[in-house]
Amino acid sequence: MKRVSFTTEFLFKASNTIVYRFLTAPDCLIRWFCDKADIEDNAYIYSWDGEEEVAKIIEDIEDEFLKLQSDEADNDQEFLEFRLSKSPVTNETILLITDWADADEIEDQKALWTKQMAVLKTAMGG
Repeated sequence: MKRVSFTTEFLFKASNTIVYRFLTAPDCLIRWFCDKADIEDNAYIYSWDGEEEVAKIIEDIEDEFLKLQSDEADNDQEFLEFRLSKSPVTNETILLITDWADADEIEDQKALWTKQMAVLKTAMGG
């Protein structure tokens, strides 16, 4: 099955700084994303049920942007990207997530991100 990128958007009633911290700090990542997290040699090491995944940091702009590439990516073009901005109307933080999935699994992957963002919002206090 062909792998394709997709983007999904989420709104937060928290500052870019707080959302960015929850996307990048190991002590925050374990509250919503994984069982264990660490940063070594310009890469994140995530663990779920004892299984590790390494994601190399491709680009990181504090409070604005984080782009990662998993060591399990099917090709060099695949990445996970978090882009933060501020809504000029509501002053909420907009989080755009770009990810990759098999073409027939995009809706499932979007549903997973929606579930994870609900956990993230709870971890941030609402």
